Amino acid sequence: MRSPTLDAVTDALRNVEDPIFQKPLGALGTLVEARLEDGRAWAKIRVSSPSEEVRQVLQRRAEEALEPMGIEFVELELEVNVPTREATSTDPIPEVRNVILVMSGKGGVGKSTVATNLALALRRLGTRVGLLDADIYGPSLPTMLGIEGQPTSKDGTRMQPLQRFGIKLMSIGFLLEDPKQAVIWRGPMLHGALQQFVGDVDWGALDYLIIDSPPGTGDVALTLAQKLRITGAIIVTTPQEVALQDVYKSVSMCRKLNIPILGVVENMSYFMDSAGVKHEIFGSGGGQKIAEFAEAPLFGQVPIDTLVREWGDQGTPIVQAAPASPAGQAFAGLADALAEKIATEHFKRSEGDAAPQGEGPKRLRILR
Repeated sequence: MRSPTLDAVTDALRNVEDPIFQKPLGALGTLVEARLEDGRAWAKIRVSSPSEEVRQVLQRRAEEALEPMGIEFVELELEVNVPTREATSTDPIPEVRNVILVMSGKGGVGKSTVATNLALALRRLGTRVGLLDADIYGPSLPTMLGIEGQPTSKDGTRMQPLQRFGIKLMSIGFLLEDPKQAVIWRGPMLHGALQQFVGDVDWGALDYLIIDSPPGTGDVALTLAQKLRITGAIIVTTPQEVALQDVYKSVSMCRKLNIPILGVVENMSYFMDSAGVKHEIFGSGGGQKIAEFAEAPLFGQVPIDTLVREWGDQGTPIVQAAPASPAGQAFAGLADALAEKIATEHFKRSEGDAAPQGEGPKRLRILR
């Protein structure tokens, strides 16, 4: 067999199909570079999602494309370029590529747990992440992430967010002298605090800003929708019917505010006992009902796991403490699904002609 040429390797890789956009890399212009040395192929490919599934699929397809040439070793360097929202000229955080609201019309569904673990899962994919606790009356971020302290300012005008596990953080809880102190504010004060947490915090360049919204359909989503171009919302629910009645209202509010619903998460979906028997304590099918009503995908089902509560109480969420646990894997799958959905929606806006351009925040090497 003749030794493959670089041109042949490049042509084969150009025909590899992108798993998100379902078009060849050559047509998308995302095969950045290819090299061939001593029968070993190397390629740099630009991707629009940091998800693990995308990485694995691209690796497999590249290997399959080059296998007929007798090339068994492939080294891929993936250049992650997260798509960006279409921010206006008055947007207070233009360096933030995506703003994600984690919402539910119902309290007690684990929305803060989902928001926190989603942020950590996105960070573990190598992206730049911020987490804003917008629940002014019941902030839980300081406890869930085990962090104390007050924000400082370098210039006397903008606050520096606190950081933990590589995530930039802001919460009203950081500004209270007594964590048990009640915040008793009327609407205008709430509105002003949210404006400060967005515009007066030095978030810097982020790929994702996750906003943990309070329960209900009150002022928070309205204020944020007026001030920011929001990429979309994730709706959190539990399976039982009594939760769904309130969650439907959040979906309706998003529609009225023109906030795209990216996906739905069903939390506390089931409990798996030590014998491997699945117990649907709160019933089943609630997440799918909300997804159908919202005309959005069901991103995932998170099981009931005592480790989620134990590690959360200790200030280290399950994604950080036990990423291989069933709940940790469920949150990782949620991050993958969100990243892929954002990339797909961006591609639709460009009418299927262009993938995001430019160098992304991280390069990942896959070796075989």
